[in-house]
Amino acid sequence: MGVTNSNKVINATQIDCNGSLRVTLALTAAPDIITNPTDIVLILDRSGSMTGTPLANMKTGAKTFIDIIAEATGGAADGEIGSGSRIGIVSFAETATQNTQLITSVDTLKNAVDMLSAGGNTNHADAFTKATQLFDSQSGNAKVMVMFTDGNTTTGAPPAPVAAQARAQGIIIYCIGLIGSDGLNVDALNEWATDPDASHVAITPDSAELEELFAELAANITKTGATNIVIDETVNPDFIITSVLNPNKGTATTLNSTSLRWNIPELGVSASESAVLEFFVRHTAQTSGTKLVNESIKYSDAEGNVVTFPAPTVSVECDVVVNPEPCPVPVDLAVEGCSDSLVVDMGDVYLESVGRIIQMDVTIKNVCPGKRVAFAAILTEVDENGMEYQRGMKAMTIPAHNQATCRDVLIKCIKFVVPEDLDVSGGSPSAMCNRRNFKARFIAHNIDTDYRCCESVLTL
Repeated sequence: MGVTNSNKVINATQIDCNGSLRVTLALTAAPDIITNPTDIVLILDRSGSMTGTPLANMKTGAKTFIDIIAEATGGAADGEIGSGSRIGIVSFAETATQNTQLITSVDTLKNAVDMLSAGGNTNHADAFTKATQLFDSQSGNAKVMVMFTDGNTTTGAPPAPVAAQARAQGIIIYCIGLIGSDGLNVDALNEWATDPDASHVAITPDSAELEELFAELAANITKTGATNIVIDETVNPDFIITSVLNPNKGTATTLNSTSLRWNIPELGVSASESAVLEFFVRHTAQTSGTKLVNESIKYSDAEGNVVTFPAPTVSVECDVVVNPEPCPVPVDLAVEGCSDSLVVDMGDVYLESVGRIIQMDVTIKNVCPGKRVAFAAILTEVDENGMEYQRGMKAMTIPAHNQATCRDVLIKCIKFVVPEDLDVSGGSPSAMCNRRNFKARFIAHNIDTDYRCCESVLTL
């Protein structure tokens, strides 16, 4: 059956700016259809909403599916499904009909598909019931249902318990959903199908893609597990990979800070088998928003399985960042040739005082949109007796942000120059670079306010 599952999930939907995520990659493969004969029931929706092009495209897709299975089992030349596998057709609207039993004749199967006409409501429960009844409990063949539907259940019993009973009997259920004018209940398809959903549920936005979906599913069902698997994962540049756990199958290697490679020698060759890899990423950018976790993921194996992984997104919340003081303007310098030494005049730098530069960052909490903030930073030096001496004060206006809600605002790079000749912290007065003790205080107030004088006059 080739690869029957490919999934990628993350453990959170929202993180802080420096937050981390656990990413899980999962893959399931099963043996081929020739050495493991399979009984397949196609369950086809012929309710009223299928009238016209959707029904025609579904018929084309179903017949393509039958041809691929026939060819893969070696029976295409004589018009039969080969190697012990069989296909049956069940269609449904108000009720379900067993259009064929489990048979091998390609022509009979295609004729049954061509005879379908659309009309009526949608009874998924009866469809699962009639499809389950086609299987022979004494047969050693693998059992697979492929349900196609374009609408919600509109009549009959709840289908979820009937689908669950079929799965309990060892039947693998695939669901192909078409988004139609009445929408599509994807949660219901996920509930009916065999887990994991990512490999057993396929959604197409229009009926034109149905043939391709049927073909891809049939191709994967016929493949022989998977060998020489290589998965290259590259995460969004806004993240870095911080750690990679040992997978339960194969080996995983970090290629650089944003990419890894997972090699699996073989999977699902003799029995259905799953492989899982977990790794951790951390957000390193300073921008908020809903972001894709991975930039790309590439899959290959010796059998040519077609595998697509989901692309999960996470909402990132970052503080507003303000840099009140610009960095010094750099002077360009180019070095050419093979000279042992180089003399360049870089211009003038003015030394204001012999001392140290103290650079501080501080976060103003809960600043609401459209509000400017008056901000002051006060620095004092403390002598050995606890007396404080002024070393500087900086006042500035923090511009208003336009985020949707009140946010924390990070003020970066508040710089003070503290001359060495003002050292009162208690070290040797003639020594440089003594330990010096300081205190920093911060004051912040909203500038923008709706305050105004009262317009009424109070009389007693």
